[in-house]
Amino acid sequence: MAPLPMLAIEAPQPPDGGGWAFEIKWDGVRALAHADGEGGLRIESRRGEDITARYPELAGLAEALAGHQAILDGEIVAFDENGRPSFQRLQLRMGLTSPMSIQRRSRACPVTYEVFDLLELDGEPTLDLPYEERRRLLQGLALDGPSWQTPRHRVGDGEALLAAARERGLEGVVAKRLDSPYRPGRRSGEWVKVRNWRRQEFVIGGWMPGEGGRSGRMGSLLVGYWDSTPAEARELERPPLLVYAGGVGSGFTDDEIERLTRMLTARTRDETPFDVGKPKRAGPRFCDPDLVCEVQFSEWTHEGTLRQPSYKGLREDKDAREVVREQ
Repeated sequence: MAPLPMLAIEAPQPPDGGGWAFEIKWDGVRALAHADGEGGLRIESRRGEDITARYPELAGLAEALAGHQAILDGEIVAFDENGRPSFQRLQLRMGLTSPMSIQRRSRACPVTYEVFDLLELDGEPTLDLPYEERRRLLQGLALDGPSWQTPRHRVGDGEALLAAARERGLEGVVAKRLDSPYRPGRRSGEWVKVRNWRRQEFVIGGWMPGEGGRSGRMGSLLVGYWDSTPAEARELERPPLLVYAGGVGSGFTDDEIERLTRMLTARTRDETPFDVGKPKRAGPRFCDPDLVCEVQFSEWTHEGTLRQPSYKGLREDKDAREVVREQ
């Protein structure tokens, strides 16, 4: 069975003390790359979906491994005209199935695979090795090509890297214990993500109809999160509850408004999916809660809703049932 990516917890600032390495947090989609050592390559999403065909420019990664069989962990990223990761640009590549569309978009909006961990090398699992040793082995593979690279990491002084990321308009940093093993599918305090602004995934439970230029289309999204994951709910012996987190009315392009309007209309339902909380404005429309979007915001209000939220894009790589409030 293929491993699942190890996950990080959220923290307001980088951890103090020694024993930590720091990496840039990439604004893309997580992916594991499986190279069989004979030129074959399979790329899997965070949920284990085969997404190899969506990113043909990464096919050369197998040859770049020079006959090594390996499982790599990294992030697929699309860069904007200023060289910054852009999740909105990456949206142009997600969910495509037509080979012609994939080829056309790969030329117009190429991606880069940022490789930051190594789970297996030449048939030998590396999961139990400390991060520091996995990184040494990864760097020995010399992965630096036209559509993939191994970004540098920094041992110590996470505040300086976070400040540098902020200055460049990057999302933040990830701190990793030098002695930490790789724990597949687990969210561990041995990995800590620190963002320059708050950002997380939310479940879309409805929308408000638009006005003015958005008349007849989606005006804003109504979003929420589950109070427990399916596994936690089984322990509580009750279904998860969907908690309303507020509306999101900015960050949309005209094309995205059109796309969301079609997708939400196809999922229309009469009753609210929210178990806790509800929109204050009259006339909300509701939908089945199976779409996930990423939202940037300044803070949580005392009422438990988002302040200054801005839409960043749909997350087709995330399971709506697993979306909870990040602490």
